[in-house]
Amino acid sequence: MSLERLRQRLAEGVPAGSCDDDSVRRQWWAALATLQDDFLLPLGAQQGVWLAAPLPALHEPALLQQLQGWVWAPAELGDLLQAGSPLLPPGVSTAPARAAGGFQRLPLLEADGTDPLLLVLTPRLQVAMALLGEPGQRRLVVRFDPPTLSAALSLLDERLQHTDPEQGQRLRQAIQALGPLQSDEQLAQRFWPRLAERLAAMAPSLTLQPLVHRSSAADAAAASSSPSSELALLEALTHEVRTPLATIRTLIRSLLRRSDLPELVRQRLQQIDGECSEQIDRFGLIFLAAELQREPPSEDQALARTDLARLLEQLEPVWRQQLLRRSLAMELRCSPDLPLVLSDPARLETVLGGLVDRFSRGLPAGAVVRLSLQPAGARLKLRFSASAAVLVEPGEAAAAERVGPVLSWNPGTGSLQLSRQATQRLFHSLGGRLAERAGNDLTVFFPVASS
Repeated sequence: MSLERLRQRLAEGVPAGSCDDDSVRRQWWAALATLQDDFLLPLGAQQGVWLAAPLPALHEPALLQQLQGWVWAPAELGDLLQAGSPLLPPGVSTAPARAAGGFQRLPLLEADGTDPLLLVLTPRLQVAMALLGEPGQRRLVVRFDPPTLSAALSLLDERLQHTDPEQGQRLRQAIQALGPLQSDEQLAQRFWPRLAERLAAMAPSLTLQPLVHRSSAADAAAASSSPSSELALLEALTHEVRTPLATIRTLIRSLLRRSDLPELVRQRLQQIDGECSEQIDRFGLIFLAAELQREPPSEDQALARTDLARLLEQLEPVWRQQLLRRSLAMELRCSPDLPLVLSDPARLETVLGGLVDRFSRGLPAGAVVRLSLQPAGARLKLRFSASAAVLVEPGEAAAAERVGPVLSWNPGTGSLQLSRQATQRLFHSLGGRLAERAGNDLTVFFPVASS
């Protein structure tokens, strides 16, 4: 019994597809995010079983810690998966003896194909997902109905009985341990609208852009260069960049769990991991800025009491390591007994990290990035400055050229970065106000929370 046969069984009764591969894989990623964020995570802690091919599909750490998994993977990835799933956090084993929080690797056969496949079973939610189809006829299949899921499990049990009876027995025991399964008849009706909303919010890539017949080439050029079109393209690009970077990072982290790595190799892998993390955060910030630019300005901000001094102290080691890769040093000084501020702590860490990156990109090796936090009337003042020897005098550096509504291009450093306006709007959404002076000096003011 091949996994390709299982995909065909899942597709019975589903209309034929008409997508290309790029489009259908975009649907797959959106479906995974919808399943995890909107349906599995809200259920809270629970037991469960997941089966996937040709790589682990689930990527939320909370789910991976709870659910027991089996993954059919190519033999070439054996070393990586034996050391731990590339999508599992450190310390999580693939040992099958664990009740939850790991997965067992199984061999992928040539007849199985390489299209993604995922089954998830919990007491309150059961689903199967797969991609299949010839070029130009690709489709995403998502099934919630008990008869189809039961048939899929029977085929998997048949497969394991022939290839690995011990794992077949363990899978049956794991499913029996879940007890009675509740099936929500309305699940499919809720899933597909949420998937459509997520796809719309992700902004379509070029392969999904519909053909629009304009009256003239000039009209078409004007439409494609509108701010809304530019922002949609920017959001799509940042999503496409972050996805492979996240895959590279998780593979690197799985290698780093091995105890037999030479020290030089370990150091190089750690450097790659750091660079991937830095760029993932950077493009995530660009995506956030683009989203804010598409939203109408609002004065209704959901801000919370935030210990900014403590947050800076927690982030200091991460930033220090990030700057060290560029041969930069860092100093942090916080006045004692500082009050709390009003901000959005969930996003503040990402935005501050982006500001550190933006501030430090034009500095030469050996410079010192200085951060100071002190009272300023009814606000706290967070100041970024550089060592006196490398301060840039007005007119010395090439002026940044704006590229669209969010990004600017710095000819002096050859890098893209958030524009001043986009950065100011980001901080405004967090309750802060950004003041940037000539040279390497900028300040962010945060309102003090009332006691």
